[in-house]
Amino acid sequence: MAAEIVNPRTSGSEGTGSGDGLAHADTDGDGPESPVDPVFALHRGGKMEMTATVPVRDADDLSMAYTPGVARVCTAIADRPELVHDYTWTSQVVAVVTDGTAVLGLGDIGPQASLPVMEGKAILFKQFGGVDAVPIALATTDVDEIVETVVRLAPSFGGVNLEDISAPRCFEIERRLQERLDIPVFHDDQHGTAVVTLAALRNATRLTGRALGELRAVISGAGAAGVAIAKILVEAGIGDVAVTDRKGVVHAGRDDLNPSKRELTAYTNKAGLSGTLEEALAGADVFIGVSGGMVSEEAVATMAKGCFIFAMANPTPEIHPDVAHKYAAVVATGRSDFPNQINNVLAFPGIFSGALQVRASRITEGMKIAAAEALAAVVDGELAADCVIPSPFDDRVAPAVAAAVAAAARAEGVARR
Repeated sequence: MAAEIVNPRTSGSEGTGSGDGLAHADTDGDGPESPVDPVFALHRGGKMEMTATVPVRDADDLSMAYTPGVARVCTAIADRPELVHDYTWTSQVVAVVTDGTAVLGLGDIGPQASLPVMEGKAILFKQFGGVDAVPIALATTDVDEIVETVVRLAPSFGGVNLEDISAPRCFEIERRLQERLDIPVFHDDQHGTAVVTLAALRNATRLTGRALGELRAVISGAGAAGVAIAKILVEAGIGDVAVTDRKGVVHAGRDDLNPSKRELTAYTNKAGLSGTLEEALAGADVFIGVSGGMVSEEAVATMAKGCFIFAMANPTPEIHPDVAHKYAAVVATGRSDFPNQINNVLAFPGIFSGALQVRASRITEGMKIAAAEALAAVVDGELAADCVIPSPFDDRVAPAVAAAVAAAARAEGVARR
């Protein structure tokens, strides 16, 4: 599969007058030309196309690529199903699956409107990890239907990347698919964010001479990303972490928690905090924002001296970097126009690349932590307050992450080659 950033199908089409009024110039001479939106121009016709990896130039090529020669390969796979990974694209391609209920910062916009994002995800897989990916937008939000549909599609793919599915359904969908499939199932909104966050935090501690085990973190947001970040930080050995939602700190005394939040209470908030996010920030060493809610400067000022602030909401960080820098030793955001961007593209291409290389049956917590360590190590010799995480365009990233993930898969016994 080829993923072209510049779509040749857009050439010369802007003035054709499709009637959508979005990306066309008036070129018929009847009126002044209107500006063409370059974003719509780039997306026209989609951002992907299929290409063959073998030529079909003559009858001999046709007879091998298709009938009758293809029957020999089909028969071999029927006799030995594991050969599908050697003689089809299965072991090199990922399904990017969504129901369109939690798209970027847009929310529940439905499967069709989600497709430009899913295509974008697929080209990032290809460009940054060398992994082919196919966007699949499902016209259902029912958990059972999503699970059954993906299970039936799974024979065509080497892995499944769940994308932009709202919480808490995303947790059950991922868990049930992991139980039923023997290929990696990875919800990037959860685990990609968590891996990159841990990598940046590792480097922030190294830069400042601190230990992860002595830090107390507060996470704003108890959705997919917030829950996954809490889990990976606990696995990595953080001192304590409290997660907050719209009603304040998630703690065992609350009677309004859904199952995923209830589960959080078993391994977070050792300090027994309750109350608001702002109250929890008093004396905290780390703020991690994945919610979009604004935090006052007065609350930020109560954090521990030399704290770390990762305000990752887009487009408006929970704490603006100008404010964060007054109090924090390291500041990160989710935006590309500030240093230390926490960007999932640093994680998922390399994670899937490594998992597919060894035909991993799943992606384990150990593989995620290995990915975070490898990602952090990329900038070991360049650490600075404005460089605790690599750029997405650093070509060292995906190979380092892939190698670490493959090694971890072998060490944990989930690799099959």
